[in-house]
Amino acid sequence: MLELLEQLDVLEKSANLSASIRDVQNAIDVLSAARDKIAADPQTAPLTLAKLQDPVKRSLEQAQKDIKPIYSGLNKYGKALDKKFKDKPIPPASNDALSSHPQLVNRAISMHLLREGEFSVASTFIQEAHRHPPRPEPTASTPNPSMNDSWEADLAEESFNSEKLQEQFQDMYLILHDLRQERNLKPAIRWARERSDLLEARGSNLEFELCRLQFVCLFVGQKLDADDDEPMEEDPQGPLAAYEYARREFGHFRGRYANEIQQLIGAMAYWQNVEDSPYRRYFYNSTAWEEVATSFTREFCSLLGLSADSPLYIAATAGAIALPHLLKLQNIMEKTRTEWTTQNELPVEIPLPPTYHFHSIFVCPVSKEQSTDANPPMMMPCGHVIAQESLDRISKGTRFKCPYCPMESHPRDARKVRL
Repeated sequence: MLELLEQLDVLEKSANLSASIRDVQNAIDVLSAARDKIAADPQTAPLTLAKLQDPVKRSLEQAQKDIKPIYSGLNKYGKALDKKFKDKPIPPASNDALSSHPQLVNRAISMHLLREGEFSVASTFIQEAHRHPPRPEPTASTPNPSMNDSWEADLAEESFNSEKLQEQFQDMYLILHDLRQERNLKPAIRWARERSDLLEARGSNLEFELCRLQFVCLFVGQKLDADDDEPMEEDPQGPLAAYEYARREFGHFRGRYANEIQQLIGAMAYWQNVEDSPYRRYFYNSTAWEEVATSFTREFCSLLGLSADSPLYIAATAGAIALPHLLKLQNIMEKTRTEWTTQNELPVEIPLPPTYHFHSIFVCPVSKEQSTDANPPMMMPCGHVIAQESLDRISKGTRFKCPYCPMESHPRDARKVRL
């Protein structure tokens, strides 16, 4: 990577288009002056045009000369990229599981565009997808894609109200703009207060975090986007305004956040020297605004029944991480002449980052239903797992054969699996 970084540094230093832009602008100015002169006196046109050849030619040649180092830098950087990231064959389409579900793929793309605030692009994409619906193709897992389950059709079409989602995400981005750009907490606090019961039921801290940041802003008499090394301005009215705000707003937070509220009120004794006080962390937190913005995004999406991060982004990133391992596995399988025998699970462990580790939801392979507290997953001595109701139905209280291997066992030998 060192060579790549060196070439990138060279490219950044050489990629200065200001000289070329200046030369091109000079040529434009000369041409504009000649046009005005000819318009004022058409009889001078032949002489004016003849005089234009040399200055315009020199300007364009100089612009080409100035841009040569940029072309050279791009060429060297491209070669360094090709040397570091060599072309590898794309995995064959034999394991493609998405061709039979194009509607779900389109829905994921639309959702990603809406979540990213690209509303006009999302609207155009949805219109094009409805105007030219894709044709599902058979795959190994779905040999007859026309026989889609009802849940898939509902998820892909009926339950996806793009206009309503666009309005909701527009509201989210307006509030995020106020938080990140305007340093204005009031719209976010209003939104959280209107949904206080829902947030409380989820155990969310968002409303208190927003009110706490508002208290800090009032306390210091300025916004929290200053550098840590810059001294805070002392405002005698700041602590008084913060205290009034605390008396007015912190009352219904005392049950869960009594400790934090006591510490915030205790900081008032150090208002002239907060930097050296035990409460410095509340008032010198350069990431405070970004933290509440992230919390707001997470809670907003959760109340919509969505994850904080785009599933399409997560899937694409996880796939990019997994692809080298799967290509290596494919090469080994070709050399050893073996086959991938497990269709619905990966044959190797993929080292994903911790943020991509999610709790699994168990779906019984027999009944195709998700497990619940009343119907938990049960692991048989052979290692296969099915739901409790499927186990009772198959075994009928006596020894039975596993539906996935020849091993026999008794229902009492099965163990409950906790995910």
